[in-house]
Amino acid sequence: MADDQKILLFEKLPIPKAVMQLSVPTVLSSLVMVIYNLADTYFVGMMNDPVQNAAVTLAAPVLLAFNAVNNLFGVGSSSMMSRALGSRDYDKVGRSSAFGFYCSLIAGLLFSFLCFSFRGPLLRVLGADPSTVAATLEYLRWTVMCGAAPAILNVVMAYMVRAEGASLHASIGTMSGCLLNIILDPVFILPWGLNMGAAGAGLATFLSNCAACCYFFVLLYVRRKKTVVCISPRKFGFRKEIVLGVCGVGVPAAIQNLLNVTGMTILNNFTAPFGAHAVAAMGIAQKVNMVPLQVAIGFSQGVMPLISYNYASKNRERMKASIMFTIRTIVPLMVVVSVLFSAGAGPIISAFMKNEDIIAYGTRFLRGACLCLPFLCMDFIAVGVFQALGHGRKALVFAILRKILLEIPALYVLNFLFPLYGLPYAQFVAEFVLSIASVVMLNRIFKSEGRPAGQKDTGEQESLN
Repeated sequence: MADDQKILLFEKLPIPKAVMQLSVPTVLSSLVMVIYNLADTYFVGMMNDPVQNAAVTLAAPVLLAFNAVNNLFGVGSSSMMSRALGSRDYDKVGRSSAFGFYCSLIAGLLFSFLCFSFRGPLLRVLGADPSTVAATLEYLRWTVMCGAAPAILNVVMAYMVRAEGASLHASIGTMSGCLLNIILDPVFILPWGLNMGAAGAGLATFLSNCAACCYFFVLLYVRRKKTVVCISPRKFGFRKEIVLGVCGVGVPAAIQNLLNVTGMTILNNFTAPFGAHAVAAMGIAQKVNMVPLQVAIGFSQGVMPLISYNYASKNRERMKASIMFTIRTIVPLMVVVSVLFSAGAGPIISAFMKNEDIIAYGTRFLRGACLCLPFLCMDFIAVGVFQALGHGRKALVFAILRKILLEIPALYVLNFLFPLYGLPYAQFVAEFVLSIASVVMLNRIFKSEGRPAGQKDTGEQESLN
């Protein structure tokens, strides 16, 4: 089981080295995922057809909805696994991973069926008009109607492999699919290849997700005597403690992503009346901004197993030190990136499409969107800590604050005051307020966790709070 290696990583390794060993591979895989999303936009943009590019942008909320399932069973089961590892309950680790795997498979198949059955209403909700509906449907056909299950499974399995400290293997699996997608994109999209446009981008994504799943299946088979990750049907069941433990963290995380989908759909619907050029420009700006955003997500997710393990094993000082090191590393980096994006917005957008209208729109959109980055990373770190400790309700409160009470109302107000150009600033408004709340909540956690262990409930009870 390679128990000694896990103990060395989680309990003995210096904090900076342990955080980097877990987080850097996660950050790299997150970056590669963003790059392959950008590759779709880049290669579709090479066709100089705003309709094809708008189709990829309009379909983005549905692909983002996959993260609701990923978080429900990926974040939920990995948090449960890491806490069970910390308390040396290996049977619970196996049952948690089997529960996450089979539930995510069932959810992926159900997702595909529902999107196929209700594709007409779905396209209207996404904001597709007569000029973009055909291209959007073709992109969704491959990425969602055929590809939901492999897209979800490869991410959930990466979470579970990362939960036992094998962050590098998790990242290799994710990156292998992403790199394959980048290779296939020009072949399927461009005129010199299959000339499929947005549909080709969707097909490339589907095939690459299938390849990533194959990697994880082979990995689990090869490491079957060492890994604690289990996908055996015999371990799958609905034991109360497993269901409550996974869902206590996973359900709030899933709701958080569904709210993100709602926000993106509203954003696209506000942008759509200004035409395909505005929609394409907004999509490019949002995807460019996803690069540093995924770095922040990678750090917050990468350090989660370390926080969970030390929380469950009652090593509170090591847990706090891991959180503080992550904050001191990522916040200054986001400040630098925000400045660079603001200064170089025009050339960055022009790298994707040589269209004067799209460059003009995109430059202003990116400058507004990048302002949120330093504040947003504090929010992500706080939510990651909540999930790692099993405090699902706190993560849900932050999700509701971010979208329902702050960002979505800000979209309406800013679009009314500054039509179209006010939209990118809505996220900044929300994240600025939440960054203050993040500091307050983390400080409270530090103070409460400073008490003797006997004064608090242990991990399993807290996973229900």
